[in-house]
Amino acid sequence: MSDYGEGSRAYVLLEDGRRFEGRSLGAHGIALGEVVFNTGMTGYQEVLTDPSYSGQLVTMTYPLIGNYGVNDQDGESGAPTVAGFIVREAARRPSSWRSRGSLGEYLTRHGVIAIEDLDTRALTRHLRDRGAMRGGIAPISVSEKQLAARIEAHPRMEGLELACGVSTESRYEVPAVGEARFHVIAFDFGVKANSPRLLTEEGCRVTVVPSSTTAEEILAENPDGVFVSNGPGDPAAIPEAAETIVRLSERGIPIFGICLGHQLIGRAFGARTYKLPFGHHGVNHPVRSLDGNRVEITSQNHGFAVELTDDGTIAGASELRATHLNLYDGTLEGLEHTSLPVFSVQYHPEAAPGPHDARHLFRKFTQLMDQARGGRDDESRPR
Repeated sequence: MSDYGEGSRAYVLLEDGRRFEGRSLGAHGIALGEVVFNTGMTGYQEVLTDPSYSGQLVTMTYPLIGNYGVNDQDGESGAPTVAGFIVREAARRPSSWRSRGSLGEYLTRHGVIAIEDLDTRALTRHLRDRGAMRGGIAPISVSEKQLAARIEAHPRMEGLELACGVSTESRYEVPAVGEARFHVIAFDFGVKANSPRLLTEEGCRVTVVPSSTTAEEILAENPDGVFVSNGPGDPAAIPEAAETIVRLSERGIPIFGICLGHQLIGRAFGARTYKLPFGHHGVNHPVRSLDGNRVEITSQNHGFAVELTDDGTIAGASELRATHLNLYDGTLEGLEHTSLPVFSVQYHPEAAPGPHDARHLFRKFTQLMDQARGGRDDESRPR
């Protein structure tokens, strides 16, 4: 039930013809995108504002969403970036001292088309069986034939370059917490706010730059390290990133990538990527580290993966080695270069939302930067 009484009837239609009835929530209209599901019980505001969800209709599998309302601190970008939002029930009366409004009010204010009172369990099971697919949310007044035609005309996620639409248009800086020991250039392919924040807590002054920034522009900054962020879309649709990553790595600059950044790093060194059946979206994915044989519970949001061969090597990339595996389906979750200071993970160590098991990777990055400077401060390096 929405915050505004009896919502008007609405429905979700999938490209294979499956239809799910519900009630309108948030803004009214038609929303199109790839329909995926997220298994997190909390963190819905972070999900809504995660640029990696651009172009997707996100289904929350937990039945009651909005319990603690929304606030001014939990957003991972300036506004929601999802194409649409699907829930079983939106909380009518949020309860939290941090709350500044309800989920329904938030969705309406930001123009997000959403739907509630829908059988999200059946929808999730269908997507697990058939895979993520294009779909639409529409008022009941829109005919199924009309919506189906619009869904069919909507682009598939494969081959889609979405990072340019969510990347910052101009560079900006996030100052270090305390003394600035390192200067990090962060490629914004859809960066979440918590990634630069955690880097600053490790003593990094972070300069966030547009995804189109060239290797020459970055080298002119003489950075201690480069962070390649998460983001939406198909990594194969951003071929120019591969050349930039290779050029920077050959100069010995430590590079750390997550999610889309992980896929881009893999492709830069010859690896292949592919579309997962329904992706990994949640905050409870167990990942095994092959170095030390430990398990971390991780936050994940991606629809593509780097290809791993049956013998455990990374397909097409002899210079890379696997470092982490997903214990649900055995997919590659981490890699590193065998001779250059380059590493990446498929999951989200900044975990917003999610567990904090993998935050040590930000410290690993600063250790690589320290080693690249010979363990000494370089007084000539600009701060």
